[in-house]
Amino acid sequence: VSTQSTWGSIKIMAVTDATFQEWEAKLEGSNFFGGDDLSEEDNNNLKALDGSEPPATYPNVFGWFLVVKMFTEEVRSTWTAPKGKGGKKDKKGKKEEKKEEAKKEDDEDDDDFDAMFGEDEDDAAAKEEIAKKAKEDKEKKKKAAPIAKSIILFEVKPWEADQDLDSLATKILGIEMDGLLWKTEYKKEPIGYGIFKLIMGCTVEDDKVGVDDLLEKIAADFEDEVQSTDILAFNKV
Repeated sequence: VSTQSTWGSIKIMAVTDATFQEWEAKLEGSNFFGGDDLSEEDNNNLKALDGSEPPATYPNVFGWFLVVKMFTEEVRSTWTAPKGKGGKKDKKGKKEEKKEEAKKEDDEDDDDFDAMFGEDEDDAAAKEEIAKKAKEDKEKKKKAAPIAKSIILFEVKPWEADQDLDSLATKILGIEMDGLLWKTEYKKEPIGYGIFKLIMGCTVEDDKVGVDDLLEKIAADFEDEVQSTDILAFNKV
């Protein structure tokens, strides 16, 4: 059973390391359990955590957790089954659609075609419906693309063991940049010899905030307190 230090008021969880390993592998190269879109599987796995944070030793899972946790329970309840994983019903539906399209190209003597579409007036109505749907799809594509964002999880190492990491975290969270949204929760993990490091996270708009620029700013603004900064996880939203 995996256990770790608490983050704020989050509880210690009881999810097996085997489960975390499976999740970590599944999220390799994917933002969410359903691929690029949030799904019912993401909501179910978040519920399995019961409000507890996953270990930072699983960076893909930890980055996913930071993203999904931002949504309210009401929003998460609207997420549906992952695309491409809707089961036999979805695959059957797609096959049926392809069959119906193929029937339209069959000759007029085909009994199945006649039974499905009937007279010429029905043919015209079907074509009109297809044209209408094609127009709607075209209009949807014209809509502006969503803003590209990324979730970043990084560590901050201090110079000395007796440094006030809470004070340092407060200073870092005070950095303001257009397109930067801090995850106000943070945690401290031991490095060795009595020294601890900060684990922090944030969301950035890719076109406005460069990850390297942000970490360099932290190191430069607090050079007397920060020995180094390193990225632990980087996930596109």
